Amino acid sequence: MMVFSTPPYVLGQGSVRRVMLQVLIGLLPGIAAYIWLLGASIVLQLLIATVAALAGEALMLWLRGKPQGLFLSDGSAVVTAWLIALAFPPLAPWWLIVGGTLFAIVVAKHLYGGLGQNPFNPAMIAFAVCIVSFPALMSQWPALGLKLTLVEQLKLIAGLIPRIDVMSGATPLDALKTALKLGEGTVDVPTLLATQEVFGNFAGRGWEWVSVGYLVGGLWLWQKKIISWQAPLGFLGSLFLLAAVLWIWSPQQFANPFFHLFSGGSMLGAFFIVTDPVSGSTTSRGKLIFGFAAGVLAYLIRVFGGYPDGIAFAVLLMNLCVPLIDMYTQPPIFGMKNER
Repeated sequence: MMVFSTPPYVLGQGSVRRVMLQVLIGLLPGIAAYIWLLGASIVLQLLIATVAALAGEALMLWLRGKPQGLFLSDGSAVVTAWLIALAFPPLAPWWLIVGGTLFAIVVAKHLYGGLGQNPFNPAMIAFAVCIVSFPALMSQWPALGLKLTLVEQLKLIAGLIPRIDVMSGATPLDALKTALKLGEGTVDVPTLLATQEVFGNFAGRGWEWVSVGYLVGGLWLWQKKIISWQAPLGFLGSLFLLAAVLWIWSPQQFANPFFHLFSGGSMLGAFFIVTDPVSGSTTSRGKLIFGFAAGVLAYLIRVFGGYPDGIAFAVLLMNLCVPLIDMYTQPPIFGMKNER
């Protein structure tokens, strides 16, 4: 007879390590495109975030009396660190990356009990806290065509050379939002997307390839059965449908749905954020609902809210709803009739 332990059921340590390693591998195509587009500064940010995450993890494990070797090697802290580094501006000062990463590990993860207990996605908590606390720094993305040597990039991250406005530029989502706000209804979106260099071919010059990289890595994770299809499909499907409806209704005011799919953090969010098995829904229908609602909220914040990309806030809002979603989407117990 097979005997099960009491819930909650978690993967063994070897399984957690293997899953986290495959998630890191899934991020590599997007990282490669990132390096091609913006240079090697992102590698330094990944390293800084990783060191900060492991240091914060080690400190909290020591304070909680947990075995450090066992938990430090499971890879969960590294995954959080990489997601933070990829979500933050690539030339952000080192202390911003360190501060956001430590907040994610110490507050969003360990103060709730550690791996498997955190109700909120730690990387998205870090992003939300930092963009509210340091909105100017979180908006300083490298300007298009900016040519900095690796040494100059390292000095900028370390704070050894001053930050000047010419070094930063708007992301495609931010540029579109700003143009629409300043134009006060007079801006024609198709013309804007076709004439301004920042928008590239259809979703941002070069940024389409970063999104494609995340898409490739995400589909590989799905093929390896590390993630399921429900949450990514729900997220991308609702983002596409809502964008398509408003675009068809008023193409002069709203961008086409493919712009929203391949700009900002859409693909990173779809395959690496909303698929978080800890802070997301655990049922098949629940994952679909979670992803769908997160996509709707992300679009509404992007287009009508105060931030150019609303994925972090959308995911955190849906994290609050997970207990309710799971309660109403649980399959019936075997041998018993579902009365709901």
